[in-house]
Amino acid sequence: MSAIRLKNADDLAHMRRAGSLLADVFRMLENEVRAGVTTLALNDRVTDYIRHTLHARPASIGQYGYPFALNASLNDEVCHGVPDADRTLRDGDILNLDITLEKDGFVTDASRMYLIGEAAPEARRLVEETRAALWAGIRAVRPGARLGDIGHAIDRHARACGYSVVREYCGHGIGRQMHEAPEVLHFGKPGTGLLLKPGMVFTIEPMINQGSAQLRHRRVGDWEIALTGDGQLSAQWEHTVAVTEQGVEVLTLHEDDRHWLA
Repeated sequence: MSAIRLKNADDLAHMRRAGSLLADVFRMLENEVRAGVTTLALNDRVTDYIRHTLHARPASIGQYGYPFALNASLNDEVCHGVPDADRTLRDGDILNLDITLEKDGFVTDASRMYLIGEAAPEARRLVEETRAALWAGIRAVRPGARLGDIGHAIDRHARACGYSVVREYCGHGIGRQMHEAPEVLHFGKPGTGLLLKPGMVFTIEPMINQGSAQLRHRRVGDWEIALTGDGQLSAQWEHTVAVTEQGVEVLTLHEDDRHWLA
């Protein structure tokens, strides 16, 4: 990756706007994600909404040749699930939707988990604790902290719950490009790694497994989906955050995230 690009006040204003629009996409999806809907139908709804309602760009389309506006990862799929007309959501599924949006030249990135119908208690717990692990990482962000502090906070929470953190994938800097420096690992040693400075913007996006952190992969056309090696469930939550003089700002904040700020 290239050198870290610190964002100025104007850059952050643009990213705040893009993040707000992306949060609006997830608000729209609250009434769309349900049993009987295909993951391709969700992709098409998101594509249309970003383009024609929000007048923005689905940033994933065309990135590395990818033709879709989102990744849709079900149950034991860790990440990079490909929308498919034959993948119909069923009662008890858990689903991650990972979406990027570009507005006025700036990109934001977020993902959320959805429980379809009556998910099992152990699935619900995994989803809830993965969200808590994300917020443990977010709370570690402030000027003078280090990247290792973020990863340590996430990993400590996951391990306390009996889960494992996927190590092959990480968060990343973001701005005018979807992927910028630095890489943000979801495990680490406190007090180590890059020093955080105001103006840094990056994603935090832990993938947490019920069982082993080991992965396997499956090809779907030109794309490769990551799955848990043991077939157990995986969950992921993601936000785009900015390091500020005061601490941290969550640029993709959703209305139902606000209680996590306390």
